[in-house]
Amino acid sequence: MSRVVHVPYTVKLDEDGVWCAHAQLRAGVGANGEGGTREAALADLREALTGLIAEFGVPEEMTLTLDVA
Repeated sequence: MSRVVHVPYTVKLDEDGVWCAHAQLRAGVGANGEGGTREAALADLREALTGLIAEFGVPEEMTLTLDVA
């Protein structure tokens, strides 16, 4: 079974030229990613969110799309 978790995020280019991504998984549990490109920052953020979901579980308040085979 696979799951898709929709998590709103922001991506900004900081003053040093580093792309910074942020998402709030649930209250008090957020993740950050950064990289030399927007795509690298989002990949870093995805990795961080995957770790948080493994540790804390999928937030009940998030929308899930399930692909059940």
